[in-house]
Amino acid sequence: MITISVEPVRQPDVLALMQRGDDYALSLYPAENYHSLDVSGLERAGVTLLAARFDGALAGIVALVDNGDTTAEIKRMFVADTHRGRGVAGALLARLEEVAAEASVALIRLETGHPQVDAIALYEKHGYARIPAFGPYVDDPTSLCMEKRLP
Repeated sequence: MITISVEPVRQPDVLALMQRGDDYALSLYPAENYHSLDVSGLERAGVTLLAARFDGALAGIVALVDNGDTTAEIKRMFVADTHRGRGVAGALLARLEEVAAEASVALIRLETGHPQVDAIALYEKHGYARIPAFGPYVDDPTSLCMEKRLP
């Protein structure tokens, strides 16, 4: 059974999964095109880290960065290889949207990259639409940005 809860970043399994996510992204993009939040960024006020667990084992993570203006950004979505195809990413996304709505967020944005076709398909399946690049992603040709308005 999957459980999703708000958890602290500084846990060995969370840090290890973040490293696997970094390694995966850096296998697809040059370092200058990898837009990640580090541990200290994830510990800032307004950032919520959600962890999905199967029987206590960490399956995936995602962070919601509340911009304080009714918008937020998804960061650090990553599911362990051993748990892919089990609905973890969709469950994380659904819970993230609930957390966002509870915080009066009306619009969620994200940045992914063109090589990540599975991620793009996931976001589109959950109602995210492609938009022009925003913020730090404007001049990055590898970036693909998306957004979703919450009801």
